[in-house]
Parts: sequence; structure tokens; C-alpha cells
Amino acid sequence: MVNRAPRPGPGPAGGHGSRTGTPGSTGTDRASGTAPAAARAVPRLVIAAPASGSGKTTVATGLMAAFAARGLAVSPHKVGPDYIDPGYHALATGRPGRNLDAWLCGPERLLPLFLHGAAGADLAVVEGVMGLYDGAVGRGELASTAQVAKVLRAPVVLVVDASAQARSVAALVHGFASWDPEVRLAGVVLNKLGSDRHEELLREALDGSGVPVLGALRRTPDAGTPSRHLGLVPAAERRAEAVASVAALAERVRAGCDLAALHALARSAPPLPGPAWDPAAEAPGPAGEDGPVPGPGRPVVAVAGGPAFTFGYAEHTELLTAAGAEVVPFDPLRDEGLPPDTAGLVLGGGFPEVYAPELAANAPLREAVAALAARGAPVAAECAGLLYLARSLDGRPMCGVLDAEARMTERLTLGYREAVAPAGSLLAPAGTRLRGHEFHRTVVEPGAGPTPAWRVEHPARRPEGFSRGGVHASYLHLHWAGAPGLARRLVRRCAR
Repeated sequence: MVNRAPRPGPGPAGGHGSRTGTPGSTGTDRASGTAPAAARAVPRLVIAAPASGSGKTTVATGLMAAFAARGLAVSPHKVGPDYIDPGYHALATGRPGRNLDAWLCGPERLLPLFLHGAAGADLAVVEGVMGLYDGAVGRGELASTAQVAKVLRAPVVLVVDASAQARSVAALVHGFASWDPEVRLAGVVLNKLGSDRHEELLREALDGSGVPVLGALRRTPDAGTPSRHLGLVPAAERRAEAVASVAALAERVRAGCDLAALHALARSAPPLPGPAWDPAAEAPGPAGEDGPVPGPGRPVVAVAGGPAFTFGYAEHTELLTAAGAEVVPFDPLRDEGLPPDTAGLVLGGGFPEVYAPELAANAPLREAVAALAARGAPVAAECAGLLYLARSLDGRPMCGVLDAEARMTERLTLGYREAVAPAGSLLAPAGTRLRGHEFHRTVVEPGAGPTPAWRVEHPARRPEGFSRGGVHASYLHLHWAGAPGLARRLVRRCAR
């Protein structure tokens, strides 16, 4: 996914991201529909790397935890659509991990979403994605760490895997620092060092480069964060071990990094213009659907959680609440029934294939979900939720809401998607266009129903998912902050 595009010129006021030509990139204040707010000071750092696997998560999570241990309120952020790293960020800081994804939400929402997440924080740490300049394929800097750093006007700290380098590290850092003059590469953390002598050689090479070394970490067998087929094992699946892993990362970073210099660097970032993203202002749906939610009280929307359903963005719950719902979490592995008075159901992503035996064994809940869908109640499912609604998963019985079978494969499906609603559905009127993300090693047969949930138009045109009655199920992960009318439409359907 590497894009070596021509260096962009200066962008319009309100964020460099709007230069990408993405529809709706109208600037922060216009996107929010409010008058410009006073600039506010938010100390911040972006933790980037030349490539994936360099140690961004180790350094970013360790910094978050180390600063939090010093009594700072740390706001954690992650560039891109990833759900797993933010779970560790939340453990490190005690605050929700939040994503900054220009593809899913639009460049114009990056700054407002950041300010929303960082409200009340003493420091914000943003973990990048892939290599510093890597983004959506064929779209220049769109969805890259560099784009986020420029929109946030944040200093960048480059984490370099120096395990097989000596003097060449200077050329590498020089190239990253000079590629785009609008990116402020303000420091380096050297990772995976073999010895004191190795560190000395690297520091000598970088001496006089203008990019200070702010940390040096030794090579270790692992960071206590196990992986599986789609990356790290989510923190919610191994809570006690994950807490210990985060504490170990904090100690490792505290011992190897100059926290005082990093904090001073974060404080050097200039004030940012507002306003912050506001779910209450974003919650109104498409034309003709604005106004109060019909009916008395707040309809209960049950949201799946627990170890099998760990993928979700914090803004989804905030939008549902702002749209008038009472959001109640439940765990399909343990709860034998839906929450009382459930009027609608949201089944997000996760790893149901890992927990298929337990999900299958919870027959009372599977029957309750099937009965809710049979009554026509709203059921919005994506990825793991799609699998859970199928007749079976790897031969084990699921809810049977969809006339489809699901199974694990060896093939990874991964990437950004552009899609359109082929017909009116629970979530969107016909013709609605939005952007999503796929991330799975399973297949569902058939891959789409008579009325698909979406028609994917990029990178390949195909039907995707199932839409029937109140059920909307698809592999497509969506960030509702990028299409906030989805939440409003769902809650209004629940109220009816």
C-alpha cells in the first residue's frame, strides 16, 4: 500500500487533508456547521515509522502508559481503521481509544474528532499506521499518518527498526525528514538495538542530522502481546495479561526514552482551531428524518460486546445515544437473553470464529436474536455480526437469521472499500454512498442475498451482504462518524 506521490503543495486553511479532493472536504468549521471556535492548546505527538513492524505500537502504548503513570490525562488515538491497538491504548490511559481515519470519516473530520477525543486531556499520543507516508492505494497521502500529522500540526517521532543498520540509519532518517517539508519530523526512537555499541554507532550516525534521538530500546523476544491471524489478540480477550503487558511496555519505554524531552516536544505543538466534533450536532439523519425520535422514552439498543465482539468505535455509542437511544451492552458468550425491552440490536466486529463453540452453546441467546429479527426489529450487523446471524459458522449452529453458511479460510480479505446502497435499508436510503473497510479470513456462502446490503464499487464491483426487513448485515466495517445519519435512521426505526 505504499504510495510515492509527488509532494503536495500547501492546502487550504482548516487542514491539509482537504487537498485530496475527497467529496465533502469543506474545512473544519464548515463541516461542523458552527462558527469558528477559539484555538486551544493540546500537547500532542504522532508516533510513526518507516514501515509496519518497526515498533510503533510498543512505543506509542508504552508512552501512553508511562505518561499516565505520571498523573497525566492522556488521550489515545490511532491512525487508520484498526480496532485492536486502541484496546491496548485504552488500558494504558483509562480513556477510550479513538481512531483518526480520513478514508472512513473524511479529512474534514480529522481535527474535530481529535479535539473531541482529547477534550480535558493533558497530552495526546497518536499512533500511526504502516509507514509514515503510506495511505489508501492510489490516493496520494489520503489516510496516511503524514496527512493526520499535518492536519493536527503535530510533531512526529519516527520509530526506526535499527536491528540491521548502523550508519545507514542517518540516510533513512534524512529521507523521511525531507520528503515532505510540511511534516515536522522532530525526533527518533531507535528500536530493536543489539548492544550498547550498536546504540553508540547509531547515535554517532545521527549526530548533526538535526533530528534528535529521543529513545533507544533493546531488542526483546516479544512485548507480551500475542498475535493471531488478524494481528494482536484483542485486550478484551486477555484482560489480566494485557494489563501486565501494558505495564511492561510502560517500564520499557520509561527506561529507554527521554520522557521529559518527549513531553516538551508535545507541548511545542501550536494551538488548534475548533470546534470539536459533537455527536448531538451530527446525529440528525437524511432529509425528512430530522426532529425528535417518535414515541415515549428512549428505545433500548443492545450492543454486543465481550471477547467475541471487540471491534467497535467509541463514536458509534455516542451517536446512538445522541440520536435518542438507551445503549445497553451485552455479552453473547455469557448472557442467555437480550437486555430487557430491547428494540434494536447492533452486532459489531470481532473474532466469533475463535469462540464458535461457546456462541453455539448459548442456544437461548441465539433463539432470542432470531425471534427479535423475526419480529422485524432493527438488527445492524457487520463482519462478526454477519457470521453470528448465519445458519452456521464452521459447522456450528448460529442464529439462523440469514440463509447463509460461514467458514474460516486461509485467505485474508483486507482493504478500503467504496460502496452504495442499492435499495433503501435499515441503515441508509437507496443511493447512499459511503466508504468502509474489510478485514476478515472468513467467507459467507452465498456472499449476498437477493437484496444486498451494499453494492461495492471499488476496488471491484460486486454485491455485498444481506438486507431484508429490519436486518442489515455485511462484511463492511463502517465508521458512523463519517455517515452519522446511519445512527439516527436506526434509532428512529427502533422507536417505531
